[in-house]
Amino acid sequence: MAGFNAAYARVFPAGGISLGIMTPFTSPAGGMAGVDETLSLAALADELGFAALWTRDVPVMIPQGSDNTASALDDPFLWLAALASATTRIAVGAAAIVLPLRHPLHVAKSALSLDRLSKGRFILGMGSGDRPAEFSAFGEDLEARGDSYRERWPLVRAALAPQEREALLAATGGYDIMAAPAAQIPMIVVGTARQSLQWIAANADGWATYHREEARQQGRIDLWHQALEQKSPGVPKPFIQSVQLDLLADPHAAPEPLELGLRTGRLALIDYLRRMQALGVGHVIFNLSSHGRPAREVIQELGQEVLPVLSQ
Repeated sequence: MAGFNAAYARVFPAGGISLGIMTPFTSPAGGMAGVDETLSLAALADELGFAALWTRDVPVMIPQGSDNTASALDDPFLWLAALASATTRIAVGAAAIVLPLRHPLHVAKSALSLDRLSKGRFILGMGSGDRPAEFSAFGEDLEARGDSYRERWPLVRAALAPQEREALLAATGGYDIMAAPAAQIPMIVVGTARQSLQWIAANADGWATYHREEARQQGRIDLWHQALEQKSPGVPKPFIQSVQLDLLADPHAAPEPLELGLRTGRLALIDYLRRMQALGVGHVIFNLSSHGRPAREVIQELGQEVLPVLSQ
């Protein structure tokens, strides 16, 4: 779309579907991911033609999920800057910065810096957060996070758009925080962020949500398109979904459901992605299984055997 940075067209091809990978690709439970291996895999994903590398914002190591383990992640902006430095074309994205736990001027400054250092390859995804202990640690009101998200969004938007800086200057007494970006930095809502789809359609540049059974996901996509028709008629905005992926070595292996994803061989995965594209999914973020094949093998197979088929 005209006006956006280089990342937008790469990650959200008109009428097509693109693939991204959540990082770290693998990491020991409760431990930090290896930096050298991560940067090597990032360069491989870039070379193979993946659209984006993503990371999450986990301010406090709080156990979560079915295995009750705590994620140990670096600061997302610094992490993405490292990924950008190891690559040349692939976009880098946050999915998602916990906006109610960060001052919007800090978010804007980091986003502007990362976009400049990556030469326009950054996408800012933001969520509202869902861990009560995290909000307690930061002295923020968990129940007010939806309101906080909605109130902080416009200031970040003003800073990340070249021509919409009035709200930013009003908030800072007339002082900018750094030079305006050459092109608009895309801002997507991750999850619902405790907002209505109508609010997301009116304010965000795209909506990211998680994997669902296909009929249910089609219903969500239909609701998204209805909200766009109401609030942003004539403005296409992408639907993004994450998928937990355990890619099996046997390309003919039948798909099996996983929590928020699937275990499958390559051929069934290609069929699945084609169906998702037909439903209106513009970008898929793979979370690679930490219990499956080595990440390098999976990335190579996806890049060499899946991406070329989808591009056709």
